[in-house]
This record gives sequence, structure tokens and C-alpha cells, in this order.
Amino acid sequence: MTGSFFETLKRSFVDVPLDAASDNAISTTEFLEASESLTGLFDVLGSKAFTPVKSDILGNVKKVRDQQLAAPGQSGTLQALVLNELKSGKHTATEGLLWLVRGLDFTAQALRANVGNPSQELSESFRAAYGETLKPHHSFVIKPIFNMAMGATPYRKDFYVKLGDDQAVVQAELEKWLSALERRVGVLKEFQKLKEAQWK
Repeated sequence: MTGSFFETLKRSFVDVPLDAASDNAISTTEFLEASESLTGLFDVLGSKAFTPVKSDILGNVKKVRDQQLAAPGQSGTLQALVLNELKSGKHTATEGLLWLVRGLDFTAQALRANVGNPSQELSESFRAAYGETLKPHHSFVIKPIFNMAMGATPYRKDFYVKLGDDQAVVQAELEKWLSALERRVGVLKEFQKLKEAQWK
């Protein structure tokens, strides 16, 4: 592969508009495209065990997109989409976004831990991130499926080579992408804590 995996993305989180002047409103279309693009990372991880993780993210993208298509005028940003859906008495997309953010947070935390600790294997980074993000919300039926995926990650040295030949480029691109992902996940986690963004 010339260049890096991040150059092949249809949409990077770096290119997802975040409007600091409007309470960090995040553009819906670009965010969903970037989330779909992120699932390519699970293909790079190379194990069928990651299929449930990928399906989970794509399923939640679909829930949010369905709401966007149903009410495009009220769904320009993720925050507006949630608030308008909740006003209508429904919460399918709102719940979908909550799970989507958890899935993205899991991915971000796993990669951040791995980048920050050059001697740590991916399986360790992913297991720890799973425990922090998704595991507390998963049923006893789902937990073993995800635990199997964490154990099926490739060796660290093999994974980074799959992201690109020039490791200096890979690390620089990964850092930009990861920082942008973390920023947007952080904004959404804060938004989801607000009383008006909850349905329960």
C-alpha cells in the first residue's frame, strides 16, 4: 500500500465540521460517513471476530441516517437531530447515536492506549477499552462475542504495517485522525449527558 489506510477513507473525522460558535454542533452527514469509513479499520484487523463490532456501528449509523432522511430540515447537526426526534416522542436515532458514540469511543480509547504504549499488544489495548466503554452496557449474551473479538486482534507489528508502508506517515495520519475522532466523541458524550438529550 502506498500512502496510508487513512488516505483511502471516504471521509475522515478530520473533515467532519464542528461548529464551535454553535455549541460544537456536529454536521450529521459527514459524521455518519466518517463513522462508516472507520469500520474499514476492523477489516484491517483482519478477523471475522470483529464482524459483530462492525455490524453494530453500521446498524447504529443506519438508525441515525433514517431519522435524517425522515426529517432532513431538522437534522443538519447531530444535536438538532436528537432534540427534534425526542420532541416527537421517539428515540430510535437518539439511542442509535448513543450506541454509535460508545462504539467509536471504544475504538478511540483502544488505539490511543496502543499508540501511547509502544510495547502493548492490540489485544490488551482493545480489552481494556472494551471494559471502559461497551462492556458495562452489554448483556451476558453479547459480552463473550466481543471478548472473542478482542482476543482475535493481530500482533501489533502486523497491524501497523497493514496501515501503510511508511510508518512515519502512518503514525502522523493516525494521530490526526484519532485526535479528530476523540474531539467529536468528547463533544457528543457531553451533549448526551444533558437532560434534554435523554429519553429515560
